[in-house]
Amino acid sequence: MKNYSDLSDAEKHSLLNKYYIKENKSFQQIASMYHTYANKIRRDAMKFGIKSRNKSEAQKNALESGAHKHPTKGTNRLDSTKIKIGKGVMKSWDNLSEKEIAHRKQQAKNKWNQLSDHEKQHRLNLANQAIRNSSKVGSKLEHFLLKHLIKDGYKVDFHKEQILSNTKLQIDLFLPTMNIAIEVDGPSHFLPVWGEEALKKNKKYDQKKTGLIIGKGLKLIRVKQTHNFSRSRSLVLYDKLLLAIAKIQDSVTKSIEIED
Repeated sequence: MKNYSDLSDAEKHSLLNKYYIKENKSFQQIASMYHTYANKIRRDAMKFGIKSRNKSEAQKNALESGAHKHPTKGTNRLDSTKIKIGKGVMKSWDNLSEKEIAHRKQQAKNKWNQLSDHEKQHRLNLANQAIRNSSKVGSKLEHFLLKHLIKDGYKVDFHKEQILSNTKLQIDLFLPTMNIAIEVDGPSHFLPVWGEEALKKNKKYDQKKTGLIIGKGLKLIRVKQTHNFSRSRSLVLYDKLLLAIAKIQDSVTKSIEIED
């Protein structure tokens, strides 16, 4: 193998096409092969009009190729550490500017538009199935709240049918000793996830259910889930729920809404 400095421009261009573009090797890997410096390879790539991978692309490529190990893969973290990291991520998202949020939404939209029709339909089918399963067995957030309420000593009926004015309706979470109903409303309750007509039906159904619950003399806490489930965000929400339970229990207030 020739030294890199002995190669002609045509030979350099050819090896960059082979190793950098086709085989996804890094400048450092190519430099090691030819006993030279990564910056020299990088400068030649620029000269030949070969676009360098950005940091994110380079890291992804290094992990996929096995050149680098994932820094956290296989690491067992304490729950307290996971919660701290999750809250940090949650805070950073909450502090994003409107411009950055719009930018990220557009990026997500672009990725979706780049999918094939087959892949789009596959993902929609999975989403529909997940929603059907959630309606039968409860969402992740419902199970999370159930687990923590029981852990804190509350008696909870989960998705138990309640006789409300001769109708059998399930209340997501019911605290029978306190006569408090808790309804967890996902995005389809307040956004046109399945279209405007479906949203109108959901809102009408929720209004009817609210009337029946309050009409039976129960108190109602509606939990509005505006984000995808995360343990850190759910812990913050659970604190809000405990405050809402304490507030509505000793109050003339009939219903309260909280949001994640």
